[in-house]
Amino acid sequence: MLNYHIVVTGRVQGVGFRWSTHELALQHGLVGQVKNEWDGSVTIDVQGPAKAVKMFVKEVQAGPNPYAKVAGMQIEPRAIKSDWQDFKMQ
Repeated sequence: MLNYHIVVTGRVQGVGFRWSTHELALQHGLVGQVKNEWDGSVTIDVQGPAKAVKMFVKEVQAGPNPYAKVAGMQIEPRAIKSDWQDFKMQ
């Protein structure tokens, strides 16, 4: 299991990035959340099997839809959370 806190920068707000990220997480069976930040970035907290989380990160980095343009990603490992049940879009 992996738990990552990810900060994504680039053209990631107002282009369906959160929705696309949410759908990717559901496809991979992951839990966590995706949220717009005041500075124009998007934060993602994601947890699940290591292989699925790594594939999710690759797909997000490539841009989860044709309108988003990821310029950078900061990934920080975090402790596993036992109380997360689904993936939320905030």
